[in-house]
Amino acid sequence: MTVTLLPKAWLRPLMLALLVVMTAYTFVKKDLGIGDRYRRRGLREFLLALFFGGLIGFYDGFFGPGTGSFLIFMFVRFFGLDFLRASASAKIVNVGTNLSALAFFGFHADVMIATGLAMAVFNVAGAVTGSHLALRHGAGMVRGVFLLASCALILKFSWDTFR
Repeated sequence: MTVTLLPKAWLRPLMLALLVVMTAYTFVKKDLGIGDRYRRRGLREFLLALFFGGLIGFYDGFFGPGTGSFLIFMFVRFFGLDFLRASASAKIVNVGTNLSALAFFGFHADVMIATGLAMAVFNVAGAVTGSHLALRHGAGMVRGVFLLASCALILKFSWDTFR
């Protein structure tokens, strides 16, 4: 509901800074997300999940682009998943947030059904293709794609913010 009250321009510089920090951190930490450091979950992880889930959920509902990258980074950095499991988990969360947004905006505003259906078909095709590639090449390839996508997002949002 906040998206109807605040200008999107307020989030662009913040998102750009977060993307730069997240990408730089991933570049520096060469072993980040290569191996799965799954461990038992406790109160700390529960509180982190509530905090980051709320923060990323608000961002996704308000603005959207880059949410998958933020989710992957969160799963890798704070929950010890490798990039392969983090990417799969991010896809599941993204489906939930997209369905929530569709329900909200479908009830409160116009929804472009044909465009949305076309995007959904190509999103599924991309997810199937990406899943096969990720399973074949592993977490290292997913890490590389993550860094490439993050750099592309940085360039795009730099252009959009400072042009």
